[in-house]
Amino acid sequence: MAIYAIGDLHLSVAAKKPMDIFSGWENHAQRLIENWHKKIRPGDVTVLCGDTSWGITLRQALPDLRLLHGLPGKKILIKGNHDYWWCSVSKMKRVLSENGLDSIYILHNNSFTVDGVHICGSRGWMFESGEPHDAKLINREAMRIDASIRSVGEQAGEKLLFLHYPPIYAGQTLDSFIDVMEFHGIKRCYYGHIHGTGHEWAVQGVVRDVRFAMISADYLGFAPLLINNTVI
Repeated sequence: MAIYAIGDLHLSVAAKKPMDIFSGWENHAQRLIENWHKKIRPGDVTVLCGDTSWGITLRQALPDLRLLHGLPGKKILIKGNHDYWWCSVSKMKRVLSENGLDSIYILHNNSFTVDGVHICGSRGWMFESGEPHDAKLINREAMRIDASIRSVGEQAGEKLLFLHYPPIYAGQTLDSFIDVMEFHGIKRCYYGHIHGTGHEWAVQGVVRDVRFAMISADYLGFAPLLINNTVI
């Protein structure tokens, strides 16, 4: 069983919000589907790091979720800043079940274990350059990251952390997030959110003993990245 990851699919079957107005995003949904089928098998797991659907409501996001369900393997979703359709976990689980979308799972204050590897994650938070930190929101997200990792308990195996926002970017660092990672022994963190020319500012490598990698869809060429047993 392989573990893959990708973020920022920005699907819009019902929302009709075209992404091909941006350079490099031409026909991106079809490119994603083709790459997915080339790489991913029914027994594999793919973590989707937020901004999955442009749907404003869960009803409007359903066609995008159905599209994902039709692709091979299980999908584990975390929330992104543009996932306006995201609502309570209980409601999302109920709607997924009612629509037979049993290959899609929600990662929020919990974790999943795949072949001894623990998948943890949250949306995270990102402050804009020159803007003051929002201490309340940062503390809340640090607690959610902590809760996700703690949900693994005492089980053996590596804990991987997935975030939507980068915890380190363009010389700025959210130290409270990395403090949590270090406390729990996280060695690999994957994040999305960054697009286009912003890619050049993304941190790829080790900071404070944690290895970071960006997995935004356009950065990956709309091809999910194989991550288990991989040094990034």
